[in-house]
Amino acid sequence: MENEPDHENVEQSLSAKTTEEELNKSFNLEASLSKFSYIDLDKELEFKNDLIDDKEFDIPQVDTPPTLESILNETDDEDESFVLEDPTLLNIDTIDSHSYDTSSVASSDSGDRTNLKRKKKLPDSFSLHGSVMRHSLLKGISAQIVSAADKVDAGLPTAIAVSSLIAVGTSHGLALIFDQNQALRLCLGSTSVGGQYGAISALSINNDCSRLLCGFAKGQITMWDLASGKLLRSITDAHPPGTAILHIKFTDDPTLAICNDSGGSVFELTFKRVMGVRTCESRCLFSGSKGEVCCIEPLHSKPELKDHPITQFSLLAMASLTKILVIGLKPSLKVWMTFPYGRMDPSSVPLLAWHFVAVHNYVNPMLAFCRGDVVHFLLVKRDESGAIHVTKQKHLHLYYDLINFTWINSRTIVLLDSVEKLHVIDRQTQEELETVEISEVQLVYNSSHFKSLATGGNVSQALALVGEKACYQSISSYGGQIFYLGTKSVYVMMLRSWRERVDHLLKQDCLTEALALAWSFHEGKAKAVVGLSGDASKRKAVVADRMVEILFHYADRALKKCPDQGKIQVMEQHFQDMVPVIVDYCLLLERKDLLFSQMYDKLSENSVAKGVFLECLEPYILSDKLVGMTPQVMKDLIVHFQDKKLMENVEALIVHMDITSLDIQQVVLMCWENRLYDAMIYVYNRGMNEFISPMEKLFRVIAPPLNAGRTLTDEQVVMGNKLLVYISCCLAGRAYPLGDIPEDLVPLVKNQVFEFLIRLHSAEASPEEEIYPYVRTLLHFDTREFLNVLALTFEDFKNDKQAVEYQQRIVDILLKVMVENSDFTPSQVGCLFTFLARQLAKPDNTLFVNRTLFDQVLEFLCSPDDDSRHSERQQVLLELLQAGGIVQFEESRLIRMAEKAEFYQICEFMYEREHQYDKIIDCYLRDPLREEEVFNYIHNILSIPGHSAEEKQSVWQKAMDHIEELVSLRPCKAAELVATHFSEQIETVIKKLQNQVLLFKFLRSLLDPREGIHVNQELLQMSPCVTEQFIELLCQFSPNQVIETLQVLECYRLEETIQITQKYQLHEVTAYLLEKKGDIHGAFLIMLQRLQSKLQEITHQDEKTKEELSLKDVEDTMVETIALCQRNSHNLNQQQREALWFPLLEAMMAPQKLSGSAAPHLHPDALKSLTMQVLNSMAAFIALPSILQRILQDPVYGKGKLGEIQGLILGMLDTFNYEQTLLETTTSLLNQDLHWSLCNLRASVTRGLNPKQDYCSICLQQYKRRQEMADEIIVFSCGHLYHSFCLQNKECTIETEGQTRWTCYKCSSSNKVGKLSENSSEIKTGKTAPSQVKMSPSCHPSKGDSTVKAASEPVLHPQQIQAFDQLCRLYRGSSRLALLTELSQNRSSESYRPFSGSQSGPAFNSIFQNENFQLQLIPPPVTED
Repeated sequence: MENEPDHENVEQSLSAKTTEEELNKSFNLEASLSKFSYIDLDKELEFKNDLIDDKEFDIPQVDTPPTLESILNETDDEDESFVLEDPTLLNIDTIDSHSYDTSSVASSDSGDRTNLKRKKKLPDSFSLHGSVMRHSLLKGISAQIVSAADKVDAGLPTAIAVSSLIAVGTSHGLALIFDQNQALRLCLGSTSVGGQYGAISALSINNDCSRLLCGFAKGQITMWDLASGKLLRSITDAHPPGTAILHIKFTDDPTLAICNDSGGSVFELTFKRVMGVRTCESRCLFSGSKGEVCCIEPLHSKPELKDHPITQFSLLAMASLTKILVIGLKPSLKVWMTFPYGRMDPSSVPLLAWHFVAVHNYVNPMLAFCRGDVVHFLLVKRDESGAIHVTKQKHLHLYYDLINFTWINSRTIVLLDSVEKLHVIDRQTQEELETVEISEVQLVYNSSHFKSLATGGNVSQALALVGEKACYQSISSYGGQIFYLGTKSVYVMMLRSWRERVDHLLKQDCLTEALALAWSFHEGKAKAVVGLSGDASKRKAVVADRMVEILFHYADRALKKCPDQGKIQVMEQHFQDMVPVIVDYCLLLERKDLLFSQMYDKLSENSVAKGVFLECLEPYILSDKLVGMTPQVMKDLIVHFQDKKLMENVEALIVHMDITSLDIQQVVLMCWENRLYDAMIYVYNRGMNEFISPMEKLFRVIAPPLNAGRTLTDEQVVMGNKLLVYISCCLAGRAYPLGDIPEDLVPLVKNQVFEFLIRLHSAEASPEEEIYPYVRTLLHFDTREFLNVLALTFEDFKNDKQAVEYQQRIVDILLKVMVENSDFTPSQVGCLFTFLARQLAKPDNTLFVNRTLFDQVLEFLCSPDDDSRHSERQQVLLELLQAGGIVQFEESRLIRMAEKAEFYQICEFMYEREHQYDKIIDCYLRDPLREEEVFNYIHNILSIPGHSAEEKQSVWQKAMDHIEELVSLRPCKAAELVATHFSEQIETVIKKLQNQVLLFKFLRSLLDPREGIHVNQELLQMSPCVTEQFIELLCQFSPNQVIETLQVLECYRLEETIQITQKYQLHEVTAYLLEKKGDIHGAFLIMLQRLQSKLQEITHQDEKTKEELSLKDVEDTMVETIALCQRNSHNLNQQQREALWFPLLEAMMAPQKLSGSAAPHLHPDALKSLTMQVLNSMAAFIALPSILQRILQDPVYGKGKLGEIQGLILGMLDTFNYEQTLLETTTSLLNQDLHWSLCNLRASVTRGLNPKQDYCSICLQQYKRRQEMADEIIVFSCGHLYHSFCLQNKECTIETEGQTRWTCYKCSSSNKVGKLSENSSEIKTGKTAPSQVKMSPSCHPSKGDSTVKAASEPVLHPQQIQAFDQLCRLYRGSSRLALLTELSQNRSSESYRPFSGSQSGPAFNSIFQNENFQLQLIPPPVTED
């Protein structure tokens, strides 16, 4: 068994926190406070649905919970089934690793630690919520605390407890008792007793406020009667002597209390009175030897919850330095839950707080616990069987460390961070409502009691570290108020009522914010609301009244603060900022009476304010949120926008307003003058129920220019479009421009509009006016749209006799107007007959149209004497046929006329109906606009299922008949078609293609993959002779592309192809094929022959020929010949190589030999440089002596004519010197690199390691504390230190080549990969100087011997590998050794990797591909050892 105090001892880092004194005993401090808890629960029930579902997070139930004894006796490494180990709850990943590495208390200031948190700070919440908390100084109590220190030597305050009385303990052992009026009621104890017992370190008042328990710094406990001031008990033997009382708490049972001492133990105190003698029995609940408890919190229930089923268990929460425990004291002692913290900062303070909350209609206790910056909430419930369930709720992640946690009600919590800043937070939304700085309180800390200074400081290091920021006894809450004890004062904090919060903003002149906050109260969306009771409607009424008061004040202020002088824009801006707020809130509160009477009258005093007010109304009117304005405001509104020349806005407003109360004629006149046609129509319709007058007015404008054949202006086009839409709306029963016509008016309006349209003459007709002017005008304006309007209207006519008559009448008029008139285009006439065909094709059609009219239309559209508008006429006829007009024609006549008129789309339509698909191919091929679509058509017919085999065969036969046309049209498409559908008939197609050029294009598209057609060549079962035929055509038509094409072609026979290329004298191609065949020498001879012929041309040409061109030819041919030799020399022996290279050299030198005897040729320098190129290429394959010997054996040079070849020989010698220098330099650099690397490696291996801390980074125990275990200490170069036993448990070992290699747990887990480069140096007894590392004295020497033995094998020790890797990281680039190694790897088949042990994985990435690769041209400095 390990001792938990020792185990905790390593949890070092600063800061200490407070668990709030969550007494929650419902004694009446004030009447309002007694009601508070009820309101609190009501609120909680209202928001019950906001919480996370319990079942989702339920903790598995244990059949038989363990006993307290078994918990206390377990080791921390065991995982019991009842322990909550959910990683999301423990939130290990969010802890900053920095918090583990500091061993010094001074170096880890908690104020700085908040800056290390990764989480984002919440936005400033004042503008959203106003001031939520009211904090005030209790002047009477504060003054008397200071006075007591002066007058009776009470000392400084040390602890506070609050119920309906307030008790303050002092450092000299006195307890001062104050009542609600801050009057000093009692002064308990004396300084003489204080001298004996020490300071009061903890206080507790019982439920009925009759008893006070005082705990002292030297361990004694006293009980006082608060009614009489008598000392009832003085307890000195309740717990081990020499330890301070850290906490003492009454439970709900007045005879039972709990105390916690600085030894970490927890005791149950039972008070009895036998025969008039008061006694106290003590029982140990938790021994400090098993783990130090530093915070306890019994569950207190309020009077209204006394009968709650969970109260019978008398639950107690305890927080040790490693875990939370919840135990039941009744009916027998039982552990209900244990919860380990996980990884956290050792200096942070454990905090606990209970509160009853409502979840899913049930009220149950919730335990909040925290250590550091994450608050966990656990809901505790009792099931039917009597067992207790614990359910995790949503955690609260913070950006600061906590030292105190207090529930102010079930929805609102108050947190105190380590820099003494209060944070008010809404628990369910986790929103921060307010932040308050309380450093002025000068909060009292309990550090001296946690260090037990009064008894000699005999506490563990870990507990002392936690106590640095412990302020458990300085903060007490009661009835929704929190009391903070300062060194000279007491402060109280409470939630402000909703009125206070609003008034607080008003005092600071934040009227807009005050209104926004009040509206959030009105809507029930505000947080931490106090003082609003009753049902929702009553609450809204109360808030609304207050908002109206603020709005009046706001309006007065807006007028009062208006700038008197300066630019008008400044005044406008002022009102634009202020007035919309008034309008918004009046409309939100649905107080139009207020808005249009008092507010409007008030703002009308200022003309600018009035204008801004009217403009504010616009968006509300347009969105139909504002109806029922007063006539005066409407009139002012229209006049205002008219004055500002915003006529479009006026129109938009009019159509959303009820204008019956305005002067209709005046508004109509204004609309017509300003071209507001929508508004005009709206006013006629709504104001006078007049639907025809607007139509007449618009017709008068657009009819004259249309009848005269003039083009309409843009304005007239707009009017015509509006007219069409208006007619459509009227016939469909919809109001224009929005809404619906009243149902009783719909039939009347339809009849009126029809009667209007079919009038024979207009009202004021001139004698020459043509009949049916309105229909004629609309047909001329936009035939298609007018007919669409009629078609939509006809859809609505169902079994209405009058409607059917109207329909037939309209159709007759349309035919009369259009057919008997020649000024309509074919497109317009076609539209009419398409419309008629659609109507006639309906199953319930009642229309009658003379069939001869359709024949006339056909003649009109197909008239061959008129070639204009060909495509338009064809399109119109096609639409007519598709709309059902085909039944009106004789099909054979239709096809004849279409062919005659070259209407190929019509022909296609007809053939499609008769399934004559082969004839459609002719239609496509004859139609120049669509001829290329023929390929897709044929493909679709042949591939889409649904066509018979005969149809497919006829289509294919037709395609074969027209194959030449198809190939000439698009060779690629034709080839794709043949390859896809008839790959076995390719040879037939080839025979049909007589034109050689077309055949060449077809075969190239079919066989050359670069042409881009997607054909699987394997599926083309073609004989090689087809490919060879293509190659022959290629030789004829495109000889330059033969080699490129041969490289991508697959199935051809070499012998036959060679014969073809020889026939067309394509020597390079022949050489390529011979080389591919394996006849290297034959290929070389052809190339050599070409080179010699080109050289001969150069030698014998005269100056007038194009010498540059022929020189370029020679050079190109020579380069190709050299490339041929180089490609094949690798696979030849020395003799075969010489048979290639020497004839080439001889060929290049031959013209130079002749130059002496014949006339000097034109290019001696050029030829010499080319010869030098040949020599340089040879040198890689043939030894230099052989080349020299061959040159000197030449009879020409043997006779002393070495002058010609002097340049060649000197060039060869220069090459030799260059290569020799290169080799020497490379060797020298490699040697330097190796020396530098070994020096640094040796220095790294022999350097000592300096650990950052003296405790194991996994178990947090100091390495020297675990003396009973034979454990080795492992120190890593990163500074982390571990026990080898802990590392093995975390699986941080890697076995390689029989050796154990360690990886650092913290570094590898933070990087998410275990890197071999983080290998440790393993420290064994006797192998390292004590100054370098501390190790456990009990390590066995035998282990060290085995290590030495393993290290003697010729393998790099893991420590050396690690040092070398660190060295590589230190020198950031890649070494020259690595560069040269990789370069040599690319050439040799055998992979060689130096220092392969340092590679982190099997995959070897190229250093040249690394984006950070830089070539460094200077060697690194050689470091001195």
